[in-house]
Amino acid sequence: MVLSRWQPLLTGEFHRLHNEVNRLFNLGAGGAAWPALARSYPAMNIWEDDNNIYAEAELPGMTQDQLEIYVTEGNLLTVQGERKPLEHPDMVWHRRERGSGKFSRTLTLPTNVDADKVEARLEHGILHVTLPKTAAARPRKIAVKGDDRPPLPI
Repeated sequence: MVLSRWQPLLTGEFHRLHNEVNRLFNLGAGGAAWPALARSYPAMNIWEDDNNIYAEAELPGMTQDQLEIYVTEGNLLTVQGERKPLEHPDMVWHRRERGSGKFSRTLTLPTNVDADKVEARLEHGILHVTLPKTAAARPRKIAVKGDDRPPLPI
């Protein structure tokens, strides 16, 4: 009789899953930086009405002089900037989950906008951008014309 050590077929997959969970939560990393959970930064909401497209982004701790906003090609909105890391001479980190460094996010808008009339404001860490649509992109109500004769009886 030959004896061999039993190994489940998925041992490699369980180890891979265990390592991925540890990497995600930085277990045992001694307070290393948290991996980026969002695919893009900053997360943005975009919606529209008949005349404007609106964009909002959460940028806590940022000031307006740390941000740059561009509209290119008529429908590309770019928000970029740099969040400086918090540093003090006597500081000892225990956990560092908030990201820092340069970022840039470019989104394609659903229609062309008038770049000369775009307005942006930063209030309480929320960036609000109003992007007026070009005249050609705005919906137009078309007047229906007809003759003045009464309708024919059925």
